[in-house]
Amino acid sequence: MEARLITAEVPMAPRMADDPAELVPELAAVSAALFKVTGNGSIPRSTISLIQLRAGQIVGSTYLTVLHTGFLRKAGESEERITSVASWQDSPYFTVAERAALALVEAVLTPSADGERVSDELYAQAAEVYEPQALATLMFAIGQVNFFIAVALIAKPVPGRSFTDPWN
Repeated sequence: MEARLITAEVPMAPRMADDPAELVPELAAVSAALFKVTGNGSIPRSTISLIQLRAGQIVGSTYLTVLHTGFLRKAGESEERITSVASWQDSPYFTVAERAALALVEAVLTPSADGERVSDELYAQAAEVYEPQALATLMFAIGQVNFFIAVALIAKPVPGRSFTDPWN
């Protein structure tokens, strides 16, 4: 693997020249279904955006980080909350429920020396603050961002471009 100099400019073009959604049009139905599942109202949209921002940070995707930061700003979230997602464990800006959600996404995306990423203890903590439907929705929201992580890391859409058209 060739290393890039840290002083080199990052190109402002996607790695994959063709829009994957145009190459595989069935993606639209899958994407719409995922958004419908996570938009059932059982957990706040801001919580979903917080975990998706954290996922982007964990996997090192500038595209996802910029995208979900923008969603949070557009929803009226404070700069303190947005910027402290990376250090949520010691930040005073998150509720118990948001902390449980952030802990879950972090556990799912971070390999564990013990093999099991989501411990029974972590699951029990999340189940204390989320009703069963909300916990299931949270699980699917983490799955949703994981689905798009592959697109963000492999195709590498340009950060800051429209969510609906990052290839133009």
